[in-house]
Amino acid sequence: MEKHITTPLNEEMVEDLKAGDYVYITGVVYTARDAAHKRMYEALKENKELPFDIKNNIIYYLGPSPAREGQVIGSAGPTTSGRMDKYTPDLLDLGLKGMIGKGKRTENVINSMKKNKAVYFAAIGGAGALLSKCIKKAEVIAYDDLGTEAIRKLYVEDLPVIVVIDSDGTNLYK
Repeated sequence: MEKHITTPLNEEMVEDLKAGDYVYITGVVYTARDAAHKRMYEALKENKELPFDIKNNIIYYLGPSPAREGQVIGSAGPTTSGRMDKYTPDLLDLGLKGMIGKGKRTENVINSMKKNKAVYFAAIGGAGALLSKCIKKAEVIAYDDLGTEAIRKLYVEDLPVIVVIDSDGTNLYK
């Protein structure tokens, strides 16, 4: 089924999304990859605040290439999600509602998604140039020293994704 959603997400929206749905996301999405996840995890362990309010938001596992002149962002394809799996349950417990990436997730992450009513979307790997056209604004909001892995706040319009694991744990990879 094709669905259009606007961020931020809530539990009712997430529960309506089912594995196999084609979804077009409009609104704010945050980027974070391996190094940013490690820093957020360390901040949580030190009882420090995260650089953005994670509750009801979506993290896109993305480290974009540099923007060419006149562009908002460079190529914006997803990275492999499994590298974030050791940090993800803690973020889900804080209210993270969606993740965008590619590849399988561990049972620990899937169980945490079910417990916290969250959804995992896949973006098409290798289509980063096409996906970047959906990004209308991009600004670094934390960890600038990480370069492409810095946390960015994106405003996207009709970003195309597929629900690959829904909040019930239904998993297209299986």
